Amino acid sequence: MATPSPAARVALARPPARDIALLAVAVLFISSSGPIIAATVAPALAIAFWRCFLGSAATAPWVLARHRTELARLTRREWWLIIAAGLLLGAHFATWIPSLRFTTVASSTALVATQPVWAALIARQRGARMPRSAWAGIWIALIGALFLTGIDVSIDPRHLIGDALALAGAILAAAYVTVSESARRTVSTATLTSGLYATAALLLLAMCLVGRQPLTGYSLDAWLLILALTAGAQLLGHTLINKVLATTSATVVSLAILFEMPGATIIAAATLHQLPPWELIPAVALMFVGIVLVIRAGSRDVPSESSPV
Repeated sequence: MATPSPAARVALARPPARDIALLAVAVLFISSSGPIIAATVAPALAIAFWRCFLGSAATAPWVLARHRTELARLTRREWWLIIAAGLLLGAHFATWIPSLRFTTVASSTALVATQPVWAALIARQRGARMPRSAWAGIWIALIGALFLTGIDVSIDPRHLIGDALALAGAILAAAYVTVSESARRTVSTATLTSGLYATAALLLLAMCLVGRQPLTGYSLDAWLLILALTAGAQLLGHTLINKVLATTSATVVSLAILFEMPGATIIAAATLHQLPPWELIPAVALMFVGIVLVIRAGSRDVPSESSPV
């Protein structure tokens, strides 16, 4: 048996107990996003807009108070990276959130979790070297996704629309992570997060206006769910991931985030009574194994999970 390289041993080193606890809380909040969106009686694009707008409104005062000097010194390239990342994040939400109107939380969450696969393929197109284990993981994950989509279509043809939107959301998330990774080399996480949330909100606002999606007039329950989504998954969940990344490797964090797949499925089953068919389990298991292989084979050339998503 081959001995793991020093870099691999460091990447997969056991994190501190405190980080494990924080990761568990973060994954719980992130896992709640799919079920909360599915339960919110409001237009999907409007939910996406309010999520980004409220996230920007919550982070902007901190950035203006603590990072004013950095804002004034941002270069044109850094501004373009922030704007591009925000547009890609907005497009990600504009595809993934509507997918939950057409397919189940389990299928949508599993398909959008293929983001590391697409990030690895983008990195390969940019010249990164891909080890054999990464290629094996990519093919395994894609075969699992193909099986899952076929099972979904056999249950309800409308699910194909949701599956396609979730896959598009995964690809856009991978592109967002790639651009965001470049921006984070010179821009602080707080400044990047606030700026890209604002950009995503502007894009989603324009889409809501063009599509004539109502931005108000929801029930109190809908507003409370939108606030819970923003405070939980958007701010608290990914803030904890940000904190953990300071002392735990991105590989371990990315592997932990994969538990959003079963977590969201369990929450949806308990709260929405969405019980996925047993036929989905082998397909999701294939995807899980493939994505784990891709993450474990990742190098510095392959972007890691970026906190604002």
